[in-house]
Amino acid sequence: MSAPAATADSHGHHEPSKFHLFVQIAMILGVVTGVEIVLIYLPISHRVIFTLLAILSAGKFLTVIFYFMHLRWDKLFCTILFFIGLILAGGTMWALLHLFGADAGKPLTATAALPAAIQTIAALV
Repeated sequence: MSAPAATADSHGHHEPSKFHLFVQIAMILGVVTGVEIVLIYLPISHRVIFTLLAILSAGKFLTVIFYFMHLRWDKLFCTILFFIGLILAGGTMWALLHLFGADAGKPLTATAALPAAIQTIAALV
């Protein structure tokens, strides 16, 4: 017949729900996106703009993967696996961009060796 005793710490104090945290983070991400849009139209150096955009985008990316993909509450092993996959995907993307980059559009001709070939044929004739 004993009723559970309520502790003083648990009475009236709730841990904030994840819903409110997610809404706050979404609002912050919206503000950061607005800053990025305004940043594009400011009359400052393109290098500064690109650097700031990259930093802001990386911050938003990390916020999304840690909170909305629940990596913050996952085990460390799962987070490490995620980043291993992310690094492999980034390396693959880098390799493909360099493999099929601007130089890949040039035709593979032997234009530099052409005069030497003409001289060789001329010497044989």
